[in-house]
Amino acid sequence: MNDDDFLAALESCRLPPEQFGHRDHVRAAFLYLERLSFGAAIDRMRNSLRRYTARQGSSSKYHETVTVAFMSLVNTHRQAGGYGGWSEFEALNPELFDATLLGRYYAPETLASARARQSFVLERLKGT
Repeated sequence: MNDDDFLAALESCRLPPEQFGHRDHVRAAFLYLERLSFGAAIDRMRNSLRRYTARQGSSSKYHETVTVAFMSLVNTHRQAGGYGGWSEFEALNPELFDATLLGRYYAPETLASARARQSFVLERLKGT
């Protein structure tokens, strides 16, 4: 599915859940960041994910801190350049697909908190 069709399917909630795993979340973040300013991209991602999870009957899955943190990480990697589109970006940045990545920035109890689910939390881990 091309990038425009992918975002259209996400935004219209036509994207099947089995086609919207972690890699696909990162792809959506990348595409929004390529097309919009940082703040507008976060807003668009937030709105798309909230609408999508609501349509799937799983609104409680939306997590504000995870969303904003990943948008920030994707944006940081984008700024390094050296890619021509999503496929090259994906190949050049395998760390973005590591399920434990946010553990470098957040304690597990922080990410599990209701506060972090509802609003963005910036945490500094001890020893960093």
